[in-house]
Amino acid sequence: MKSKTEGCLKVEGAEGKEQGGKVKANDNNNLDSDIVADQNDWKSWNQTKPSLPGRTNRKLRVWQPALAKLAEGKAGFFCVAAVSTALLRMVVMATPVQSATKIYIPYGPLEFSLSIETLEIYATEGKIEPELAFYANYVEPQQLERLRQVLVTPIDVSPVAIAQFLYSPQGEAILERLGEVIQTKAGQEGFYAIRAALIKAAAEPEGLTLLNVLREFPTYGIRINSARSFEIIEELSRLSRQTQQAIAGVNQEAMAEVQAQIESLFPQMPPDFSELPDLREPGPIAYSKQTLTLNDPSRGRRFPVDLYLPSSISAGEGLTPLIVISHGLGSDRMTFEYLAEHLASYGFAVALPEHPGSNAEQLQALSRGLASEVTPPSEFIDRPLDITFLLDQLEQSYRGQLNLDNVGVLGQSFGGYTVLALAGAELNFERLQQVCGQSEDSLNVSLLLQCRALELPMADYDFRDPRIQAAIAINPVGSAIFGKSEFAQIQIPLMLISGSNDTVAPALPEQIQPFTWLTTPNKYLVLQNEGTHFSNLGVSTTAVELPPEVMGPDPAIGLAYTQALSVAFFEVYIAGQPEYQRYLNAAYAQFLSQDPMPLSLVESLTLNQLSAETGEKNDTEPLTLPQL
Repeated sequence: MKSKTEGCLKVEGAEGKEQGGKVKANDNNNLDSDIVADQNDWKSWNQTKPSLPGRTNRKLRVWQPALAKLAEGKAGFFCVAAVSTALLRMVVMATPVQSATKIYIPYGPLEFSLSIETLEIYATEGKIEPELAFYANYVEPQQLERLRQVLVTPIDVSPVAIAQFLYSPQGEAILERLGEVIQTKAGQEGFYAIRAALIKAAAEPEGLTLLNVLREFPTYGIRINSARSFEIIEELSRLSRQTQQAIAGVNQEAMAEVQAQIESLFPQMPPDFSELPDLREPGPIAYSKQTLTLNDPSRGRRFPVDLYLPSSISAGEGLTPLIVISHGLGSDRMTFEYLAEHLASYGFAVALPEHPGSNAEQLQALSRGLASEVTPPSEFIDRPLDITFLLDQLEQSYRGQLNLDNVGVLGQSFGGYTVLALAGAELNFERLQQVCGQSEDSLNVSLLLQCRALELPMADYDFRDPRIQAAIAINPVGSAIFGKSEFAQIQIPLMLISGSNDTVAPALPEQIQPFTWLTTPNKYLVLQNEGTHFSNLGVSTTAVELPPEVMGPDPAIGLAYTQALSVAFFEVYIAGQPEYQRYLNAAYAQFLSQDPMPLSLVESLTLNQLSAETGEKNDTEPLTLPQL
């Protein structure tokens, strides 16, 4: 009887031979494999394990034929199961003779060391051995306690899930960076050793902890590249200085605008926003929700859409304004259900499409071995086309009910890219090549996503949809894929919302500097001080659950900011209600502002202001970001 996995696994490599779709190990299994990071420290492998190919392209090529067949619809569950099982056998079950016992830190002509056993005793018992006491003298007690927590706090991830991610393009890019700093004792980059340690640590009963990763590091010592570490620390310090300078500039400009608006717009009596309708509260209009399933045969794309319709649409009270919301990478439409309901209560129809290929389901498929990457590069094309296709379908079904000539869009993160593309920013491959060519030295995590667009066919992509007349981009990514001239192409009202503590799409390169490139007369930059990349996301039962620390100091504040400002913005520019303009200014943002996440809003900003308004123009280095 033919094996269910036969024909699925085909391994090419110097050591393994393909025989009838199966892998036969050679007699000599002393390998230079993807998992073997430092062959001087590995004595042997279990002779029953299949051979692996060498370092070619830093890929585990045993995955590639199966994934290719899966993409073509020729391979099914058993093929994926075989691939996952093979990986776990090769990594989790193939235990090296040696594992790391010490961490070595060279510093000039000196070399310091710390045994992993000493760290383990401290992590599990709280006891500081003499060896650790030397280093403990140089840190605060709370930092030492934090180290103890970090060493033993588990991350809930399976070996298959972590392996899938680490073999994806984004995972390998992260390993490249880590490997420059974390090396084998012999001084080789730690790319493969880190990957093996992470996968094996995830298989431990305690789960994936830093302590387990150190234990499973497959060489007798871990060497920290102190020279590269200092370079990274210096770059972090430079970026931190520039970011703090920019944030201070935004906040100071916001205060200046508050004063100017009081003097010019409200010379007689400054507005008392507490006496005006509170846009953070739900509106008075009832609404209903329905779920549509759209099928675009031209792209082989099928996706659900939640549609919120206010009661006014059935009352025949004229055309109802429409807002479309695009979720971020690894998220889903439920994360903006709170905002859809809020806008619907003010009389807006709201459509929440789900983007297959870059949603939570895609990440779940990756963790189960059913996908090979976090998101395919084609999502840069499909996401804006999803919105255009949605509008086409609504024109057929709701003609005479929805105002489809004046549509508003809102997107977060990858959804922010989506709305910027729909607003008129075109892909700039020349800039993308330049920025991505230097990305190894960049600490902008969003480049791991943006640089995937280089894998698209080179073409003039224009996703501008003339039906879209106003846009809000929350924590958008686009500094590399768009350039200065591309942001200048956007001529519709635009609001950029940024978080000062966003480590995924950093505020300075991804929102603050691009804001200075805008030429549209109606533009707004909103800065949530202490806000993160996730401070504007609602609860979802299907998206990846995020720890409270990454959500920001108080997520409820971020949601309230988004509700109030989006109502005001779309009332003015989509519903045609100019009386809401009084909410779109720095004074109203100051009224909304709450600790621990203060809010600022500016309508004008230049790069020169970012330096001059901090009073540090001559004392710090200028902002030196590429502006192609």
